[in-house]
Amino acid sequence: MIASARRTQAALDPLCLLSGVELARRIRGGQLTSRAAVEAHIARIDAVNPVINAVVAARYAQARAEADAADARIAATPAGERDGLPPYLGVPCTIKECFALTGMPQSSGLVARKDFIADCDATTVARLRAAGAIPLGVTNVSELCMWYESNNRVYGRTNNPYDPSRIVGGSSGGEGAIIGAGGSPFGLGSDVGGSIRMPAFFNGVFGHKPTGGTVPGSGQYPMAQGEATRIVATGPLARRAEDLMPLLRILAGPDGLDAGVLATKLGDPATVRLDQLTILDVADDGVNPVHPELRQAQRRAADALGDAGARLRRVRFATLRRSFDIWSSTLGTADPQSFSVLLGNGRPTRGALELLKWAVRRSPHTLPAIALAMIEKINHVAPARAARFVELGKKFRAELLEELGDGVMLYPSHPLPAPKHYSPLRTPLAFVYTAIINVMQFPATQVPLGLSSQGLPLGVQVVAGPGRDHVSIAVAQSLETAFGGWVPPPT
Repeated sequence: MIASARRTQAALDPLCLLSGVELARRIRGGQLTSRAAVEAHIARIDAVNPVINAVVAARYAQARAEADAADARIAATPAGERDGLPPYLGVPCTIKECFALTGMPQSSGLVARKDFIADCDATTVARLRAAGAIPLGVTNVSELCMWYESNNRVYGRTNNPYDPSRIVGGSSGGEGAIIGAGGSPFGLGSDVGGSIRMPAFFNGVFGHKPTGGTVPGSGQYPMAQGEATRIVATGPLARRAEDLMPLLRILAGPDGLDAGVLATKLGDPATVRLDQLTILDVADDGVNPVHPELRQAQRRAADALGDAGARLRRVRFATLRRSFDIWSSTLGTADPQSFSVLLGNGRPTRGALELLKWAVRRSPHTLPAIALAMIEKINHVAPARAARFVELGKKFRAELLEELGDGVMLYPSHPLPAPKHYSPLRTPLAFVYTAIINVMQFPATQVPLGLSSQGLPLGVQVVAGPGRDHVSIAVAQSLETAFGGWVPPPT
């Protein structure tokens, strides 16, 4: 595995191995031009995208012009004053297609929106661009961002850079794939049930789902409503852990549009001491069996933190067996929108008819989206059942808060390394490992832990208490040091 990683790194442009923070430092310092950084990542995208189909629309001409403008701005700024420049000035990135990026498509994989072009930037996109980042393009999603394989009738399917026969996760699958392939140092994703962490896991990179209500979701489609705005989270994916906290600081804070976002004081990962943390090592949910290599990787991560002085406790939570019921009931009662209506672009989808059309390849929708439109009525026809699981979720949140204290929980990001295409249809509820954390509204950071015997990424999510994003990120940084973090895929 080590020899393979060395061969891969030798084949990559060295610029495609660096963090955004390091690229920005070199650009500000004059050791690197923004144009060179942008060209290196464009070349990498062009090399891998015909196979993985991650970037679905590019803006190379605009990116090159913005890179030249960044280089001119730096050249005009005295060396002693460059620390005052935007923190990511001249650094390339990518954006999930469901976020508005001026002049770029924003279909969210829905055929009825395939011709929609954004005429402004989403709040978080605007904040990244104000920080100097240069979007190279937008990346693929699952249909309406509600499935854990990134496939739709607008752009097709995205393939895993470690094995194109396998999924990239969803709904931020294009982001995970292009970052994992070395084509972008970081990107923007959103997460309703694991849509940042699963793609980060399947593609071997870092992903952070912030505490509920930390980052506005304004300007993405579909946009959560009601209390669901604190369940759906917007956050970064990155190939290096050192980018997570700077990006979160840029993205966080109210924008006057997303009512669920409150002013939040973010902590500093540098202040976190492992020898003062308790680590809850939770092996599984008691329902979905975890692959032996993932179990072993998580055990190694827990032991490494224990060796660093953390107090290690291996525990189980019986309530995790009802993770799907808690997630679906809580989300269903929190958001007044109908997925069926969204799928029909304003009109209710006739699920049975659409299923028949899908069977003869006449439907503009994917099978998971049709199925979700059909089953979402459960919470409406059985409100007492939904209310029972919402209450169970509240009790579990209190229990988990008490057990976590100031520490973190290690918990699988998924029960399996990246599955083969279509196989999620056989295990449709396996995403609950990440989904339950959304309804808890806790921050969670997906951390890569090397590759499996089949060359697929391993990983674990690090969960902290609300408002303690810096703690899960600090643990992620420690695990990156211990295990090496992102391993570029074979060329």
